[in-house]
Amino acid sequence: MTRIAIIGGGISGLSTAHAVERLAAEAGLEVSITLFEKEQRLGGKIWSRKEGGFLCEWGPNGFLDSKPMTLELCDRLGIGERLQRSDDNARKRFIYADGTLHRLPENGPSFLKSKLISWPGKIRLACEPFIPAKRDDEDETLANFARRRLGAEALDKLIGPMVSGIFAGDPETMSLKSCFPRIHQLETEYGGLIKAMVRLAKEKKAERKAGKAVASAAGPGGVLTSFVDGIQELTDATSERLSGTIQLASGVSEITPHDGGYTLTLENGGHVETELVISAAPSYALSQMLRACDGDIADLLDLIPYAPMNVVCFGYERERIDYDLNGFGYLIAKKEKRSTLGTLWDSSIFPHRAPEGQVLLRSMMGGATDTASIALSEEEVADKVKTDLRQIMGITAEPDFIRIFRHDRAIPQYISGHGQRLQSLEEKVATHPGLFITGNAFYGVGLNDCVNASNQVAQKTIDYLQNR
Repeated sequence: MTRIAIIGGGISGLSTAHAVERLAAEAGLEVSITLFEKEQRLGGKIWSRKEGGFLCEWGPNGFLDSKPMTLELCDRLGIGERLQRSDDNARKRFIYADGTLHRLPENGPSFLKSKLISWPGKIRLACEPFIPAKRDDEDETLANFARRRLGAEALDKLIGPMVSGIFAGDPETMSLKSCFPRIHQLETEYGGLIKAMVRLAKEKKAERKAGKAVASAAGPGGVLTSFVDGIQELTDATSERLSGTIQLASGVSEITPHDGGYTLTLENGGHVETELVISAAPSYALSQMLRACDGDIADLLDLIPYAPMNVVCFGYERERIDYDLNGFGYLIAKKEKRSTLGTLWDSSIFPHRAPEGQVLLRSMMGGATDTASIALSEEEVADKVKTDLRQIMGITAEPDFIRIFRHDRAIPQYISGHGQRLQSLEEKVATHPGLFITGNAFYGVGLNDCVNASNQVAQKTIDYLQNR
């Protein structure tokens, strides 16, 4: 029986534990897993909060169904029938720029009619096929890529808001290769984005004929998917089906090698000996655990910054909102100098997120370009959100329901050079047999990315056990 310690009870740790147990059983290996979670609850950033008839997501609100890994996990857990895909109207997305909400165009004709991008900006975008592809191996920032291929206006009104919506990040510092590897691949393979779109158009037509969901050009691929009672159903179901031991309120302060395995020193003073360690903890927390064991690994982990975030949920009587909420919500161009990054119309995205006759709006404040907002008082946060909603959507009513969730370190930032740092990190970790790392600080921040990384580290663990 091989003892395996998994550190971190978020989706990464839970799905890793589930995958290791499954793969070990298939391989005929006996493992004993103990999962250590610092908090009194499982789920990490995933937490569906039900209060006063409103269903508020403390962190992420779902995953895209365009990739199979999370859907496969749901099938294995037997919760596929609980899946809830967002309303078709939620495919309507908006950008606030030049003092106006603009619907993101979904095709060529709507793009030409849209006033989001000026005619000079449209002409600059139309020149994209004639821009030479970048052939060197420089880790280009998102901002430099967008200016080079699409123009400054597209960066401000399209790329910038998209980056803030996904990463709460600053395109001036974030790595194209690490944040959007597919976009980098398209330029490398096809010589440009429009050239790639033309070449791939036939594939999209085939998908439509096959009845598959194909996202518009305005949004990310796939349909946003959650569960009837919120995304927490996923972490709850995963934890319930684990055979191993779960220890809550058991933070790990130090990991040290010991007799062919490792000793975990717990924050409560206890010590646990184990043969393998898989960390799914945030990179900054893992850095502290490994500082005494390997300062080089700790230093590399410390180079991954995190952006703070205030998540602000407002509930209103529907009749007091004189605005068409038929859509997903909006993101805000940075030049508008608003206090929020954008607002999701949560009760329009999924049903039953607000009581009958009421609506739920969820605004995001902070990110890499506004780190100071995390220190604002709750009254200041609420007032700034109210001001933005009044100026953008014309909402003058006071919300009947307010909840503010704070994340000092919400989303890891894949800044330029991230890929090279990961390569160095992997090389250093490989010098410690039986130590593995996973989580959203490395190969993707989305829920699908976390589940995919968990599957990969679980397979590495099984391979290690079979070959040692």
